Amino acid sequence: MAEEKSKQGPEGARKKGKPEEAKKGAVHFTTAIPAKVEEVIGRTGTRGEAIQVRCKVLQGRDQNKVLRRNVRGPVQVGDMLMLRETEIEARALSRAGRGSSS
Repeated sequence: MAEEKSKQGPEGARKKGKPEEAKKGAVHFTTAIPAKVEEVIGRTGTRGEAIQVRCKVLQGRDQNKVLRRNVRGPVQVGDMLMLRETEIEARALSRAGRGSSS
Protein backbone atom coordinates (compact mmCIF):
# COMPACT_ATOMS: atom_id res chain seq x y z
CA MET A 1 0.00 0.00 0.00
CA ALA A 2 2.77 2.42 0.81
CA GLU A 3 4.24 1.86 -2.65
CA GLU A 4 0.99 2.85 -4.38
CA LYS A 5 0.83 6.18 -2.57
CA SER A 6 4.40 7.08 -3.47
CA LYS A 7 3.72 6.30 -7.14
CA GLN A 8 0.98 8.94 -7.28
CA GLY A 9 3.36 11.73 -6.27
CA PRO A 10 2.93 14.99 -8.20
CA GLU A 11 0.92 13.32 -10.98
CA GLY A 12 -1.83 12.27 -8.59
CA ALA A 13 -2.01 15.80 -7.15
CA ARG A 14 -2.76 17.33 -10.59
CA LYS A 15 -6.39 17.86 -11.53
CA LYS A 16 -7.23 16.09 -14.76
CA GLY A 17 -9.49 17.57 -17.41
CA LYS A 18 -8.50 21.17 -16.67
CA PRO A 19 -7.29 23.09 -19.78
CA GLU A 20 -3.80 24.55 -19.82
CA GLU A 21 -3.58 28.18 -18.70
CA ALA A 22 -1.84 30.91 -20.72
CA LYS A 23 1.94 30.96 -20.38
CA LYS A 24 3.19 32.87 -17.38
CA GLY A 25 5.00 36.06 -18.26
CA ALA A 26 3.06 36.62 -21.50
CA VAL A 27 2.83 40.33 -22.31
CA HIS A 28 -0.33 41.87 -23.76
CA PHE A 29 -0.08 45.47 -24.97
CA THR A 30 -2.96 47.83 -25.61
CA THR A 31 -2.95 49.73 -28.87
CA ALA A 32 -1.50 53.23 -28.61
CA ILE A 33 -2.06 56.22 -30.88
CA PRO A 34 0.83 58.63 -31.56
CA ALA A 35 0.35 62.35 -30.93
CA LYS A 36 2.75 65.27 -31.34
CA VAL A 37 3.05 68.00 -28.68
CA GLU A 38 2.21 71.37 -30.27
CA GLU A 39 2.03 73.64 -27.21
CA VAL A 40 2.99 73.48 -23.54
CA ILE A 41 0.16 75.22 -21.65
CA GLY A 42 1.41 75.08 -18.06
CA ARG A 43 1.83 73.09 -14.87
CA THR A 44 -1.08 71.48 -13.07
CA GLY A 45 -1.69 69.22 -10.08
CA THR A 46 -1.54 70.07 -6.40
CA ARG A 47 2.26 70.41 -6.48
CA GLY A 48 2.75 71.19 -10.17
CA GLU A 49 3.83 67.64 -10.92
CA ALA A 50 1.94 67.41 -14.23
CA ILE A 51 2.27 69.53 -17.36
CA GLN A 52 -0.74 70.36 -19.51
CA VAL A 53 -0.07 70.25 -23.25
CA ARG A 54 -1.99 70.52 -26.52
CA CYS A 55 -1.20 67.65 -28.84
CA LYS A 56 -2.24 66.66 -32.35
CA VAL A 57 -3.33 63.06 -32.95
CA LEU A 58 -1.39 61.59 -35.90
CA GLN A 59 -3.22 58.30 -36.57
CA GLY A 60 -6.44 56.46 -35.92
CA ARG A 61 -10.08 57.45 -35.86
CA ASP A 62 -9.40 60.93 -34.44
CA GLN A 63 -6.53 61.79 -36.79
CA ASN A 64 -5.65 65.54 -36.88
CA LYS A 65 -7.74 66.21 -33.75
CA VAL A 66 -6.03 68.55 -31.25
CA LEU A 67 -6.42 67.46 -27.61
CA ARG A 68 -5.52 68.97 -24.25
CA ARG A 69 -3.77 66.37 -22.06
CA ASN A 70 -1.97 66.23 -18.72
CA VAL A 71 1.50 64.65 -18.90
CA ARG A 72 3.78 63.49 -16.09
CA GLY A 73 7.49 64.02 -16.54
CA PRO A 74 9.57 66.27 -18.75
CA VAL A 75 7.96 67.25 -22.05
CA GLN A 76 8.59 69.92 -24.70
CA VAL A 77 7.17 71.05 -28.02
CA GLY A 78 7.80 68.48 -30.74
CA ASP A 79 7.82 65.43 -28.43
CA MET A 80 5.75 62.37 -29.36
CA LEU A 81 3.19 60.95 -26.92
CA MET A 82 1.61 57.53 -27.20
CA LEU A 83 -2.03 57.87 -26.13
CA ARG A 84 -4.11 54.91 -24.98
CA GLU A 85 -7.33 56.74 -25.83
CA THR A 86 -8.25 59.90 -27.73
CA GLU A 87 -11.82 60.56 -26.56
CA ILE A 88 -11.18 62.14 -23.15
CA GLU A 89 -9.69 65.62 -22.88
CA ALA A 90 -8.21 67.27 -19.77
CA ARG A 91 -9.99 70.23 -18.15
CA ALA A 92 -8.63 73.61 -19.17
CA LEU A 93 -6.38 75.42 -16.72
CA SER A 94 -7.68 78.70 -15.34
CA ARG A 95 -6.14 81.84 -16.86
CA ALA A 96 -4.28 82.54 -13.59
CA GLY A 97 -2.51 79.15 -13.76
CA ARG A 98 -1.54 79.42 -17.40
CA GLY A 99 1.65 81.40 -16.83
CA SER A 100 3.20 83.96 -19.16
CA SER A 101 4.23 81.68 -22.04
CA SER A 102 3.47 83.11 -25.47
